[in-house]
Amino acid sequence: MHLLNLTLQKATGINCAAHGNFAGTKQQEIIASRGQTLDVIRPDPDSGKMHITHSMDMFGVIRSLSSFRLIGGTKDYIVVGTDSGKITILEYNPTKNCYDRIHQETFGKSGCRRIVPGQYIATDPKGRAVMIGAIEKQKLVFIMNRDSQARLTISSPLEAHKANTFLYNVVGVDVGFENPLFACLEMDYEEADNDPTGEAAQKSQQSLTFYELDLGLNHVVRKFTETLEERANFLIAVPGGNDGPSGILICSENYITYKNLGEQPDVRAPIPRRRHDLEDPDRGMMFVTYTAHKTKALFFFLLQTEQGDIFKVTLTSDEDMVTEIKMKYLDTIPVASSLCVLRTGFLFVACEFGNHRLYQIAHLGDADDEPEFSSNTPVEEGDTFYFRPREAKNLLMVDELQSLSPIMHCKILDLANEDTPQFYTACGTSARSTLRVLRHGLEVTEMAVSELPGNPNAVWTVRKHGDDKFDAYIVVSFVNATLVLSIGETVEEVADSGFLGTTPTIACSLLGDDALIQVYPEGIRHIRADKRVNEWKSPGKRTITKCAINERQLVISLTGGELVYFEMDQTGQLNEYTERKEMQSDVSCMALGEVPPGEARSRFLAVGLEDNTVRLLSLDPQDCLSPLSLQALPAPAESLNIVELGSKDFRRESSATSDTKERRGVLYLNIGLQNGVLLRSVLDPVTGDLSDTRTRYLGSRPVKLFRMTIQGNQAVLAVSSRAWLSYHYQNRFLLTPLSYETLEYASAFSSDQCPEGIVAIASNTLRILALDKLGTVFNETVTPLRYTPRKFVIHPTIGVMVTIETDHNAYTLEGKIQRKQEMARELLTTAEPTDQDMAKVLASEILRGDLNDVDFGAPKAGPGKWASCVRLVHPVAGKTLWVEDLPQNEAAFSVCLVKFLVRAEEEYFVLVGTAVDLQLNPRQLGGGGRLRTYRFVDDFQKLELMHVTPVDEVPHSIAAFQGRVAVAVGRSLRIYDLGKKKLLRKCESKQIPNMIVDIKTMGSRLYISDVSESVHFVKYKVKENVLSIFADDTFPRYITCSMPLDYNTIAIADKFGNFSVIRLPATVNEDHEDDPSSFWDRGLLNGASQKAESVCNFYLGETITSLQKATLIPGGSESVVYTTLSGRIGAFVPFTSREDQEFFQHLELHLRNEKPPLCGRDHLHYRSYYWPVKGVVDGDLCEQYNALDYAKQKEIAEELDRTPNEVAKKLEDIRNRYAF
Repeated sequence: MHLLNLTLQKATGINCAAHGNFAGTKQQEIIASRGQTLDVIRPDPDSGKMHITHSMDMFGVIRSLSSFRLIGGTKDYIVVGTDSGKITILEYNPTKNCYDRIHQETFGKSGCRRIVPGQYIATDPKGRAVMIGAIEKQKLVFIMNRDSQARLTISSPLEAHKANTFLYNVVGVDVGFENPLFACLEMDYEEADNDPTGEAAQKSQQSLTFYELDLGLNHVVRKFTETLEERANFLIAVPGGNDGPSGILICSENYITYKNLGEQPDVRAPIPRRRHDLEDPDRGMMFVTYTAHKTKALFFFLLQTEQGDIFKVTLTSDEDMVTEIKMKYLDTIPVASSLCVLRTGFLFVACEFGNHRLYQIAHLGDADDEPEFSSNTPVEEGDTFYFRPREAKNLLMVDELQSLSPIMHCKILDLANEDTPQFYTACGTSARSTLRVLRHGLEVTEMAVSELPGNPNAVWTVRKHGDDKFDAYIVVSFVNATLVLSIGETVEEVADSGFLGTTPTIACSLLGDDALIQVYPEGIRHIRADKRVNEWKSPGKRTITKCAINERQLVISLTGGELVYFEMDQTGQLNEYTERKEMQSDVSCMALGEVPPGEARSRFLAVGLEDNTVRLLSLDPQDCLSPLSLQALPAPAESLNIVELGSKDFRRESSATSDTKERRGVLYLNIGLQNGVLLRSVLDPVTGDLSDTRTRYLGSRPVKLFRMTIQGNQAVLAVSSRAWLSYHYQNRFLLTPLSYETLEYASAFSSDQCPEGIVAIASNTLRILALDKLGTVFNETVTPLRYTPRKFVIHPTIGVMVTIETDHNAYTLEGKIQRKQEMARELLTTAEPTDQDMAKVLASEILRGDLNDVDFGAPKAGPGKWASCVRLVHPVAGKTLWVEDLPQNEAAFSVCLVKFLVRAEEEYFVLVGTAVDLQLNPRQLGGGGRLRTYRFVDDFQKLELMHVTPVDEVPHSIAAFQGRVAVAVGRSLRIYDLGKKKLLRKCESKQIPNMIVDIKTMGSRLYISDVSESVHFVKYKVKENVLSIFADDTFPRYITCSMPLDYNTIAIADKFGNFSVIRLPATVNEDHEDDPSSFWDRGLLNGASQKAESVCNFYLGETITSLQKATLIPGGSESVVYTTLSGRIGAFVPFTSREDQEFFQHLELHLRNEKPPLCGRDHLHYRSYYWPVKGVVDGDLCEQYNALDYAKQKEIAEELDRTPNEVAKKLEDIRNRYAF
């Protein structure tokens, strides 16, 4: 078996981010790490929309990230710490839209190791040095400088190691232009390591250590160290030099402390807490992330607590001595892994889970009545300040970046009957959890919809002048009339446009700088700027059937297939070419390319004829209308379009704005056929030859093609039974469907409110649409959930979904009310008699208080407390039909749909496995497990509990098996049948070593996944009523999910990010039984005597949470689709021929040498992190072939005995065959 790994959607969770001027312009960008990929996110300063301008796969684990700028520079560099054992410095190149590697220095072994640096990175605020640290012992400092050509240079590493020391955080202290200083949060464990009693470990304290880089002597010294009272989690550098007092802020449990070298006394302030918080008051409060903002006049910090509350922190200083820390509550937002404040007033929030957000900072809280907390306010040790959380008013959300992280469970089905299956994903954690239905396609924003007096057949937009930025008219053609609408604040009908309204229109356009042209069946109407009208009438009884038009040329076809060519002269007059061209058959469609900048005409005319051919004619004055090339088609052509993809739109941008050499793309002829197929051929701009034809089936209707402008670049909209957009994005061609209803005709649209839109007609309505989220693979519909979704099942015939949601450390709705009542009672009983009135007011406030968990986060109930519910959802409608809350501390872990043989009728039952009073550490189960049996009632609108079966361990997995149910109860495998008062145990096996986490069944076999001992193959022997393990795996694997591919083969994924396929050899005897008395027959290490063989191994780098066999496109082939914890969706597709497999294997081999990963990780080693890669080719690496320069592409293609176009086509074909 040989597979190809294809990524359908890259990981969406962000683990760290940094901001700066990476492109060298005044506009700031954000660099975000998504585990393995590095993205450049550019927020639009006007609209606030976030655009991912570049995304690059590093084929390594990005552990840390920072930006720095050399003194006097205008551009920020990116320093990346990865698992490659190398420090990498990257520069973003905006002209090529790629990262350039400036430096790479090796300092240690590869892999995420305790003593190899890469986990922490800190830069000197003046950009003179970088410290890169390991979790333990090693720290290295690199000096940054410039050479005589102003290029960045990097020194050899200087060591700042300290043995037996853990490092928690490191930061570059701002000391102006003195010797660079780094502050480290460390802990010495030598004493704890040598103490067997464990007392020294309990008493161990952190220390704050300053390391100074002496630029004169070129070495690093430990300048100062101080033991800290509280355990801290991170440090913040305070601006120094001329900008501030320097020093650092230490964020620890319940406190924030300012420290500096010299005479400065410590300034300490408690972290404010929410008033009437339901959380345990003894639980410490911590800041989890921060961002700093500095201007010439002031600086401040935004710090976020683990509940999501944002505080603005400022320092008051007196002659470089800090005297006070001030804190003010700003707003509450989702808990972030990184925060970035931009100079444009935006706050980027890379959320730990859920969509990432961009906020506009409307106010900094200076003018509101929110209390300001000061370190000078006297509070007793252990006491703190209190504030009331409220709705956000200082931070206004302006945009979101879709993030599916974490995907807990996924199923791929076509419940909506749309031909293409939908991805039903359970995402998120706690109160912000969602059920998302993902559909392949671009999200469409509907700007306006208006009804028309009849059913139109075409629509165009026209500008009045060549220099106009926006369109002036929308022209709508009906069967016997033309309607002209003006575009302004509103869209209104106009009568003085010069267009003929009593006839249908075939085409209209701007001609030259300021003239309009209308082509209708009886003639051509040329409307000059001064409203003078020139008419050309069609000869005799012949009418105009088709036409092609650009800003200087016009070609029409008359009845019978005669072509007439017009060209505009210098005076703006439209002149007919003397000779006409008679075609062999009727013309079905025509197309002209745009006039390239600096040229007088477009050289080519494409003509589609009824004889299933497309002919390319020359429009050069020397050989006008003479044939250049011909392409035979499998069906008649419906529409043609000549477009230069990968180039700027010349009509929408003046040619002076950018260099024409940069903007030139590849000229394509797009052919839409009447059978719903789109052909795309490369058009040679010199000879007119057609080559490299690509084919794609779009839908059941004939394909109509329209030229569009998307982000300043040319694109093509193809309209069939579904609309598709062909565009160039991040150096790749994408052909993506629009998630919208069927359109009939469309045109590019540009107005003040919608600079880049589409005007389209659908039946009798006119619609204005916008496409904001280019590059996204899926659009989503979201249903909110209450707790973290664990698993769900879908009824095979009705399509309703049963989900189980469980949260640890959480309250149920009932538990929350009880906690409030408890707090109110406590307040009343502890209050002094004189304060009873005030206590009653506060008690009623506690009982009334109801913070929205989605906005303010769910309160933490404490370890061992569980909240859970069972929900019935209509996934297509996105509607919750029924919810049942389980009692506090009963947690649901598994769910299954079962059809029991003992019930004659075709009825499905829902089994939910729960645990009562489960404690995780140390693990113990107070109230045992439960198997809750439900049935569907009220026409599948509700579930009814039939009975509850107690079990002695946690039922982690349930699976239907031969009309009964197989249940994993701890490490026991049991088979149950349905009884009247409870489930009846029929059979049991206790041979699984640790704990069963997954059960899959096929025929009489069960595939049992152990938590750490891989898969066991179990045969159920009906006659003996025995479950016997007849084979297992040779490797220990920590399984997260599994899926049988056939009777002898199973695909599995483990928690470390490995994907494997194991198969039973043909010699395996499933009736084989081990003789318990025989020592030799017991098998290796007490396992089964027969072993499965490993067929495929591949390291993905992200924990896979679901595996499923699915067909992703209509008429496509099956593939193994996976989803990961960090929001990635991908597929392992099988090779159908040895030739394909060898081709991709050789291509992967060449790309490993020609395009090694940017951060220095060896690709083969990376994909073989735990086991040597076997049977899987990395499609993500193969697809980087298209990003190589042409010389390298040609070199690799020649080695493979192919042309570069054939290699690119092969890559495109295998993706189109299985996925999108």
